[in-house]
Amino acid sequence: MMKSNHTLNVMLTVYVILIFMFIFAPIIFSMIFSFNSQRFPTIPLGHFSTEWYQKILADPDVWDAARNSLIVSSCTAAVATFLGFCTAYSDYRYNFRFKGPYLALILLPPTIPLIIMALAMLAWFSKIGMSGQIYSIIIAHSVLTAPFAMAVIRLRLSQMDPDLEAAAWNLGGSEWATMRHVIIPFCKPAIFSGLFLTAAVSFDEFAVSWFVSGLNKTLPVMILEIVQGNIDPQVNAIGTFVFFISMTLVVLAQIFFASRQMKSF
Repeated sequence: MMKSNHTLNVMLTVYVILIFMFIFAPIIFSMIFSFNSQRFPTIPLGHFSTEWYQKILADPDVWDAARNSLIVSSCTAAVATFLGFCTAYSDYRYNFRFKGPYLALILLPPTIPLIIMALAMLAWFSKIGMSGQIYSIIIAHSVLTAPFAMAVIRLRLSQMDPDLEAAAWNLGGSEWATMRHVIIPFCKPAIFSGLFLTAAVSFDEFAVSWFVSGLNKTLPVMILEIVQGNIDPQVNAIGTFVFFISMTLVVLAQIFFASRQMKSF
């Protein structure tokens, strides 16, 4: 029995390693080619070079796109996490008519194909005269990412003692005081996790950004435009930068998520 369990563990370990290799191999090769002196991504490689990083750092368009991406992801994280918290708390605290359809509507955006979402956003923004603005991207990304924050915060609220609020009220706390001193501190790890997670999703998002950004390009949009023109090794350098930013945000979200789980035991 122990031998069969050991064999199963080895097989599962190999399976997980293969899955990670399949997912991250293209990214690793892109990072390697970003330091390759040759223009085309071919093997054998040329000598080690930081030429492509020097070029993107000297390109003002790259800096503008990076600034737009940081502004959009930061603002989206704040708005989406606020909306996610409000939705999660209303689901936790209140029972009302049509609550099921309300929650289904809230959680619908991530299930819609991105191209359909992008076209719908473009049509709506064009109709109200808001297309091509940086705040248009923020609104669109907030709609797309708020369900992620809602799911994380709602999971945290499900671990809270339902009598905790009532106890605070009985001790003289108002609803706002209870929210400030009980609910928000309890949800703080999930709130930070939601912030980093929504920022990562927004920073990486391409399809919706491409349709509604206009001249306010983000880094993913810029990468597509470079690739459409020709094979440019600068894409590998920009992609490496985007990957590290996104992975940092995801890791931070996971750290807060893990700390929340450990504190609950």
